[in-house]
Amino acid sequence: MAKKRLFLLDAYALIFRGYYAFIKNPRINSKGMDTSAIMGFMNSLLDVIKRENPDHLAVCFDKEGSVARTEMFADYKANRDETPEAIRIAVPIIQEIITAMHIPCIEKAGYEADDIIGTLAKQAEKAGYETYMVTPDKDYAQLVSENIFMYRPARMGNGIEIWGIPEVQKKFGVENPEQVIDFLGMMGDAVDNIPGLPGVGEKTAIKFIQQFGSMENLLANTDQLKGKMKEKVEENKEQGLLSKELARIILDVPVEFHEENFEMCDPDFEKVNEIFQELEFRRMAENLMKAYKKDETLQAAAGTPATNENGQTNLFADLTDNATTETITTSGYITAETHSHFYQSITTKLGRQLLLQKLMLQKTVCFDTETTSIKSLEAQLVGIAFSWEAGKGYYVAIPENQEETQHIVNEFKPFFESEEIEKIGQNLKYDIKVLSNYNIDVKGPIFDTMIAHYLINPDMRHNMDVLAETYLNYQPISIETLIGKKGKNQKSMRTVEVEKQTEYAVEDADVTFQLKQVFAPELENRNAKNLFENVEAPLVKVLADMEIEGINVDEIFLGTLSKALTIDIAELEKSIFEQAGEEFNLSSPKQLGPILFEKLKLVDKPKKTKTGQYSTAEDVLSYLAKDHKIIEDILNWRSLNKLQSTYVEALPKEVNPKTGRIHTIYSQAVAATGRLSSNNPNLQNIPIRTERGRQVRKAFIPRNDDFTILAADYSQIELRIIAALSEEETMINAFKHGEDIHASTAAKVFKVPLEEVTREQRSNAKTVNFGIIYGVSAFGLSNQTTLNRTEAKELIDTYYETYPKLKAYISKQVHFAQDNGYVETILGRRRYLADINSRNQTVRGAAERNAVNAPIQGSAADIIKLAMINIHKKLKEENYQTKMLLQVHDELVFDTYKPELEKVKAMIKHEMENAYKLSIPLDVEIGTGNDWLTAH
Repeated sequence: MAKKRLFLLDAYALIFRGYYAFIKNPRINSKGMDTSAIMGFMNSLLDVIKRENPDHLAVCFDKEGSVARTEMFADYKANRDETPEAIRIAVPIIQEIITAMHIPCIEKAGYEADDIIGTLAKQAEKAGYETYMVTPDKDYAQLVSENIFMYRPARMGNGIEIWGIPEVQKKFGVENPEQVIDFLGMMGDAVDNIPGLPGVGEKTAIKFIQQFGSMENLLANTDQLKGKMKEKVEENKEQGLLSKELARIILDVPVEFHEENFEMCDPDFEKVNEIFQELEFRRMAENLMKAYKKDETLQAAAGTPATNENGQTNLFADLTDNATTETITTSGYITAETHSHFYQSITTKLGRQLLLQKLMLQKTVCFDTETTSIKSLEAQLVGIAFSWEAGKGYYVAIPENQEETQHIVNEFKPFFESEEIEKIGQNLKYDIKVLSNYNIDVKGPIFDTMIAHYLINPDMRHNMDVLAETYLNYQPISIETLIGKKGKNQKSMRTVEVEKQTEYAVEDADVTFQLKQVFAPELENRNAKNLFENVEAPLVKVLADMEIEGINVDEIFLGTLSKALTIDIAELEKSIFEQAGEEFNLSSPKQLGPILFEKLKLVDKPKKTKTGQYSTAEDVLSYLAKDHKIIEDILNWRSLNKLQSTYVEALPKEVNPKTGRIHTIYSQAVAATGRLSSNNPNLQNIPIRTERGRQVRKAFIPRNDDFTILAADYSQIELRIIAALSEEETMINAFKHGEDIHASTAAKVFKVPLEEVTREQRSNAKTVNFGIIYGVSAFGLSNQTTLNRTEAKELIDTYYETYPKLKAYISKQVHFAQDNGYVETILGRRRYLADINSRNQTVRGAAERNAVNAPIQGSAADIIKLAMINIHKKLKEENYQTKMLLQVHDELVFDTYKPELEKVKAMIKHEMENAYKLSIPLDVEIGTGNDWLTAH
């Protein structure tokens, strides 16, 4: 007779695992709540239930830590980071879900989950059960027996591992799983702050276990050890024994296994689904039903489309008032709400004519292009989908022959170029650029659901699948089911059957159309309608034109610069190796750390990473660079290597073969502050503080000798904005009188006449001026200047005394955020701050800095966007040959036709300085040159 099976889940281990599995792509719902930990844990729980169909199950939690271990060793787990806010919020919700699922939720004050699980597992074993301890924590291996197993969920859905006695023997080199306690005691545990024996790592611990069998036997036979290892072990015998006891799982927790209390039964589905609804877990309810083998409740009944005698749908019964005999292929798709969708493919010229007639009668239509490539300027059209009514849509397949393609696309030109019809889309800039390849200029108002959602919830992901699941409770067809995963074996959409193209493409258009109906009223609710309609939506077309235009690059110059950088890098390597006294891999932190902190002993207490390695991160080394030339050389070496690989060698590879130019892609929906980001390649992060970095800009040149590069840059716009918003008269007057704001600040905080301000004083004042926006601390300021920490604190204090309204404004912003959960820019762009009232001081401090910084940086982004829209409009209306090419935060770059130069220069300066009226005048500096560098 098969043994009954008990599954015991280590709640916190699975919660942390779930949270960090989503750390690069957190699950944020529409309320701004990070639900990653809850989702991760629930995925693990439901996977166990579905996969194993257990007889008995419970979830075990830590409560108030381990009293016994803390009494033994006060620093037990003392070095653990504070629990992330998202996890602290998640735990009571998880417990509520577990309770509603009628699963025992077991915790005992003063004990950890592994102690509870260990105690219950041993009791269940005596009662004739097989017990599976569901946890990724290796410490549980000590409990494994013939009837007790570790059940280790693998990451990213790659199945599970089950550890029995053979697996534990192989993993730890032990004969008996109980020896794992000795193994853990010997090597210690950095996570739990168990000290272990100094110098003993995993390999040495395995060697000792195999040689001595136990901690006690090792300590009794230290005469068999040699050298420093013998000294370390003998000097730390008590620490070794203590570590073993700290690693031992307690097996006498006051809990009891009564099988009737652990027996699996059906959840309260209604209650669980209520919680899932609140969390916006659209698919989790379905997964719950599947886990409990309730799939039959999910079956949806499909309606039947009207068909002719051949079983084919008559499209024209819908498109026209008169039925015809033409037949159209149709794909149907059923929503989660069991509504029938009918998506139709138009395959004839008559069909396209009738479709166009219908399109031209609409006020708003969603369209979506299917193409051969994600690179819009190289992509060929495969088809276009249209939808203007939920559940309905049409697909026009495009043949591979480009002459036919152009002819078919031209048929729909009246629709695309209509000024009256609103065009809806998801990431419309891509579709606009694709259509530009066929000489189609998309006109009229647009509604981009990606951009709309970015304004509604900037911290959430904005791809269509996530939006559909979150707001429509619907899971669209995955592109991977049609063409496979990314990689060399991925198919082209051109090879997919037209019926599947239709289903996929029209579903996208239909879903996007429906998302617009959700987002349009929400924009009004969030006070973002004006920002969307007058800034972000018009900017889509501006950016599309800039990306289509591209910029010319001098590849010969980049080749010369590459050779110079290679020489500079080699010289720095030589200098570093001479100072280190040996050669090593400079790119390896494992090799660099010991050189700096063991051999050269640059600091007394070097910072270490969580894995125990010396940290050689940028911030760590920057702090040391002022005092150690080798560090300065290493940072320079890193900078030049990055410059070489990221720009000098990479830029020529980004040249479009058709245009001979580089076409960066701007993203509107990435930075929560409202700033644009640039990719493929990123032209916004080219370093300009170093000579070599600045030279990269020299590679960007006009299209030909009839043009010149023009660069227009806002002067100190963020300082002007903070002065205006805080109404700080002292700063406002300095700007109004055209004073050097940094010298003016230095004169006031250092109490010297303006003409006597030194270069160092001005530099320190400049650092404070900009640092205040980003919440600079005395520690941070001292790192960025020649001041020590005390002097830095005094400078900040004096700064706030000099500018009291600025300090009051900062306090006001923080209080507003605490009361409302967000802050706003001058145009009403909101930055939501979920952690503004966090109990974690570090987390709360970061949110408070964002409360001050976001309105400043975001307002600067708003202003330059307005300027871009106005300038673009003027360039179009007056038929200038000059083109706007790049936006780099506060700067715009143009390819300027020389005969237009003076007129264009005046127009650009006027539009930028008058894009938005502050109490302080905006100032724009303009330069021209034969390349981007000399234009400054």
